[in-house]
Amino acid sequence: MSSNWKRRRAARRLRPGDGHSLPRFRWWQPLSRTLFHLRLTGEDGRAETWSVDVRLWGDKDDGEVRARLYRDGRHQATSKLPAEFPVTGGVVEVATSSYGLRRCHYVREDGTQQQLVPDPASAEGRRARLDREHPGASRTIGVVSWAVLAVALVLGVPQIVEQVSQIPPVAERVGTFTSPIHLTGTVNVALVVATLVASTERALRLRYHWLLDGGLFDGDD
Repeated sequence: MSSNWKRRRAARRLRPGDGHSLPRFRWWQPLSRTLFHLRLTGEDGRAETWSVDVRLWGDKDDGEVRARLYRDGRHQATSKLPAEFPVTGGVVEVATSSYGLRRCHYVREDGTQQQLVPDPASAEGRRARLDREHPGASRTIGVVSWAVLAVALVLGVPQIVEQVSQIPPVAERVGTFTSPIHLTGTVNVALVVATLVASTERALRLRYHWLLDGGLFDGDD
């Protein structure tokens, strides 16, 4: 029931494409654009390439973040996010967090799925190349990112709870809470910056956990 409802909502967000060509990925776009590709065999037996293009800072006209679907370099459809695009043999699901993409997967009709391949020029593509060429360093970076978010969660939550508990209506109902952890303003700022960097690094690998990546600074669930 829930799955059908989500698909109906996704279908209402779809708009037909106008056939324009897929813009080339420019060197200055890694922080503002993501581009992923999927190679499939069409119903006629010929190879086809599907591409998903997302401008993370929103469209120029209204600031809305949208995903655009291309087949063999031609625009097929546009959708607000989260998006679900029908393609050969299944659908492509696209979702974002505050730090980038958290999902860009091809879901086949039998339920199996695979992540699309990032364009080599994109930040995600460069992160994937690091993983291929230097797997040890890549794993270390991944562990450090996870650890930073875990530490930020442990240190940040008590302070946030204390601040919330001091709001008069909350204090009247449940009382106040005193955090056992009190960090200086400089340390808190450094913690926020480290968290943003770690979350962005994880987004480049399409890694997302609702608590680690969405618990403190990301309102997207």
